[in-house]
Amino acid sequence: MWSRPLRYERLTWREVRRAAAEDRVALIPVATLEDHGPHLPIDTDLRIVAEICERVAGGMSDQVALLPPVPHGYSPHHMDFPGPVTIGWQTFTEYCADVGRSLARHGFRRLLYLNGHGSNQNLVEMAARLVMLDHPEVLAAAAFYLASPEGLATVERVRSSGRGGMGHACELETSIYLAIDPEAVDMDLAVDERGYPAGEHAWMDWVDGPLKLMPWWSSFSATGVHGEPTKASADKGVALLEAAVAECGAYVRELLDKPLPRRRSPA
Repeated sequence: MWSRPLRYERLTWREVRRAAAEDRVALIPVATLEDHGPHLPIDTDLRIVAEICERVAGGMSDQVALLPPVPHGYSPHHMDFPGPVTIGWQTFTEYCADVGRSLARHGFRRLLYLNGHGSNQNLVEMAARLVMLDHPEVLAAAAFYLASPEGLATVERVRSSGRGGMGHACELETSIYLAIDPEAVDMDLAVDERGYPAGEHAWMDWVDGPLKLMPWWSSFSATGVHGEPTKASADKGVALLEAAVAECGAYVRELLDKPLPRRRSPA
C-alpha cells in the first residue's frame, strides 16, 4: 500500500532518534549529473534512482528512512561533454562514507546505498565497507539497480536491442525516463550509437563484460549515447521501474532480516 515516505530531512532531531530506534533501513540514493545524449536531461541517473527510492520508501514507510539523494558522483571520463559535475574518487568515496558514518552515529544500524551511475559502483561499495569497519555493529550495503537475477530477467524480457543496446542514454534509461516524465524526453532527438571498443571479453551493456575498460567517453561516442534509445518506450519503462522497486524492496527486507554483526576475538 502506498504511503508517505519518512523523509530524513523533514524530521526533527527527536524524530531522527526515534526513527533510528525503530531499526529502519536508511535508504540513500546515489547518482551523478552527466550528459545523456541529445534527448535526455543530465539528471537521468539521479532522477531514476531517486524515483526508485521514493517508491520503495512510500511502499515501506514503516521500515525505511529515505535520505536526500547524493547528486554528484564520479564522472571524469564524461567531462568532454558539457554538463557533468565530477567529484574526485577519494572525495566521493569519503563523502558517501561520511553520510553513513553520520547515520551510524545517530543510531541507524542498517544502511543501503542505491546507486544509479555505473562508475560510482565500486566507490559506493567501498564507502559501505568503510562504514562497517568504523562501526562494526552496522550493516551497510551498496547495490546498483536492476542488477539482481530478478531484475536482469526483466531487462532481458523487455529489451528489443541486443548486447550493447543498454549502455548509456540507452533503451533502458530512456524507457524508464519516459515512464517517469515523458515531457522531459525528446524522442525526436534520440539517436542510436555504439562506438564502445567491444570485443570477446570487454563490452558495455547493462551488465558489462568481465574485462573492464573505460576510455574517455568522447573517444567512442559523438552524441554521448551508447546504445539504442530509439527502441525505448514508456511501457518498457513501467515494467523496468516496477522491477527495480521490487528489487530494492527485497534488499531492504534482507537487511532487516540479517542479524547485526559482532566482532569476535580469535580463538
